[in-house]
Amino acid sequence: MVADHAENFQVTRDFLANSSGGPTVLRILLGTQLRKLRQEKGISREDAGYAIRASHAKISRMELGQVSFKHRDVEDLLKLYGVTHAGEREALLGLITSANAQGWWHKYSDVLPNWFGVYVGLEEAASVIRTFEVQFVPGLLQSEGYARSVIRLSRTATSEEDIDSRVQMRMHRQRRFTEDEGPRLWAVIDEAVLHRPFGDAAVMRGQIEHLIEMSRRPNITVQVATFAMGGHPAAGGPFSILRFPTPQLPDVVYLEQLSSSLYFDKFEDTSLYAQTMDHLATQAPQPSATEGILRSFLERYRD
Repeated sequence: MVADHAENFQVTRDFLANSSGGPTVLRILLGTQLRKLRQEKGISREDAGYAIRASHAKISRMELGQVSFKHRDVEDLLKLYGVTHAGEREALLGLITSANAQGWWHKYSDVLPNWFGVYVGLEEAASVIRTFEVQFVPGLLQSEGYARSVIRLSRTATSEEDIDSRVQMRMHRQRRFTEDEGPRLWAVIDEAVLHRPFGDAAVMRGQIEHLIEMSRRPNITVQVATFAMGGHPAAGGPFSILRFPTPQLPDVVYLEQLSSSLYFDKFEDTSLYAQTMDHLATQAPQPSATEGILRSFLERYRD
């Protein structure tokens, strides 16, 4: 068992040496390793929480990489889990400082909800994102004008300065996907999104032109779930699936709510959403039809 863990931690160190995912992916990686160690020992979250003078809920957040780590807490958990091998301890404890570092999005913390900061970190670390949207164009595919219109309708945006900051952040999030060898983005957009105007005709026309341009990129796929499809298995609402560039990190499903968010990383949950996305992509018109569908809406938004 020690040999297996030592090999796993060597893979971890190799991954970290080549990772540009930022602190969030390191927190997830550390949390995932702690969860595996706890489960191997058959220790409950309640007992693990007691060992670090905390609740089972904190253990859950730590294992999901949603909170920062205290060196003392990790040391106590490693002791509880029987991790005495120097190489294992060094690999895990060595992650703490980097995992607790602040990402680039921290400078937007004054206008960024706490619950959304976790998602931005996950997004920054992901190598593949699959997303389904029914209300508006996904944030990673929004034009600046459209993003401004969407954000202006939000009750959390209290001033033009706040709106400007949030628009700038949204544009920053998109940069990775327009770089050479950027991460993969596959978006399925309900046709209702194209009927629902955010901003005037010029804004909507600019957004659709932006979608066409983005869909031509080799790492971006856009499909439109047309009304002609009828019902589909994603009737429950929008969601995103994030995959990371190492098998040590589980896929994460993200569900955004009005003032909070939900994350799932258990296989029985993520596999259900992956199957749903597969069905959507199969039932919707093929990506090769997307530009034609979008161009038909350009005519709708002519001045």
